[in-house]
Amino acid sequence: MDAPQQLTDFFNRKVNEYNQPSFIEADPVCIPHLFTTKQDIEIAGFFAAIFAWGNRTTIINKSKELMQLMQMQPHAFCLHASVKELKALEHFKHRTFNATDLLYCIDFFKQHYQQHASLELAFMPNNQSPASIKEALTYFHHYFFSLEDAPLRTRKHISTPEKGSSCKRLNMFLRWMVRKDNKGVDFGIWKHISPSQLICPIDVHVARVAKRFNLLDRTQTDWLAAEELTNYLKQLDPKDPAKYDFALFGLGVIEKY
Repeated sequence: MDAPQQLTDFFNRKVNEYNQPSFIEADPVCIPHLFTTKQDIEIAGFFAAIFAWGNRTTIINKSKELMQLMQMQPHAFCLHASVKELKALEHFKHRTFNATDLLYCIDFFKQHYQQHASLELAFMPNNQSPASIKEALTYFHHYFFSLEDAPLRTRKHISTPEKGSSCKRLNMFLRWMVRKDNKGVDFGIWKHISPSQLICPIDVHVARVAKRFNLLDRTQTDWLAAEELTNYLKQLDPKDPAKYDFALFGLGVIEKY
């Protein structure tokens, strides 16, 4: 069934309302916007996305705290941090994400960026564009935890579709990196994943709004729900379904629709 034109028009208006530079300051996307080089944007964006559960102000503050501990040079820090500089991270904590998780992430980034110029390669099986975001995220999870000393506890912070997770935070990170328009919020710095492939990030707020507008039937907020919602949104815009994240998020969190 095609989406009603009235619904499409309403959601497009909401996208335009929230997909604006004024949206950045109060959203975790403000963290990668502190930087200009691709690698710094990638690393800052990754941590801001991974931290993105709970209160947005706290997410932003903890992300800024981490960037300051990294001397506002996350890429250089991951590559070259001394033992003393790494030790200064030992007391960092955000909810259940602790120094063990952080130091492993830094170790992963060090290994990756010693060989590659962009984090995009971490989502590309055999250095090829992924067939789907499901394939990209599954590959990333295996690759991310391929280092010898990968802590078991860190796995809960990096989700995977293989376990049925909605992968909300990683899908949000991919939206930031992949979507490209002239609005100034998303970066569009990755070229091997298409905006048409993106999966709309879904959490309980987004799911509530989606159900209210009959975009979603599934009761669980999981990977299948993320796919179901995105498939509906593709009726509104097949080339850029993830842009409706702005509308759904705005209606759910800001307007409490």
